[in-house]
Amino acid sequence: MMYDERFVTPMRQELTRLGVEEMRTAAEVDARLKDAPGTTLVVVNSVCGCAARNARPAVASALRHSVKPDHLTTVFAGQDVEATTKARSYFTGYPPSSPQIGLLKDGQVVFMLERWQIEGRSADDIAKDLVGAFDQFCAQQPAGRV
Repeated sequence: MMYDERFVTPMRQELTRLGVEEMRTAAEVDARLKDAPGTTLVVVNSVCGCAARNARPAVASALRHSVKPDHLTTVFAGQDVEATTKARSYFTGYPPSSPQIGLLKDGQVVFMLERWQIEGRSADDIAKDLVGAFDQFCAQQPAGRV
């Protein structure tokens, strides 16, 4: 189901204002995710209430943390269908869900929040999960350490 873009644009902008790059085609997804070095946050955005009340505010809060992923990306479920399908193809082992927030490291999923882990939880609690993942997977190792 496609929504009126005038309705969706403010929901997109909640993330793009934070520096999160939209991927609106399958080609854009592959260009940003295939063999991407470092860490990449992928937010599957949605018009649902739990995206508005929980997921997007949690991402905004987590991105204020000093440790962040190298790349910040998003697709919009129900709007950019090809891009969303392609992004989800990188989420090996996880069923489609909207919203959904994945962290990839060198192209592999290392952390995932699915709808069932977002819906009904506070944005602060979700942000804490994201910050924990950022600290674990995005922090640079000091020189000389492996």
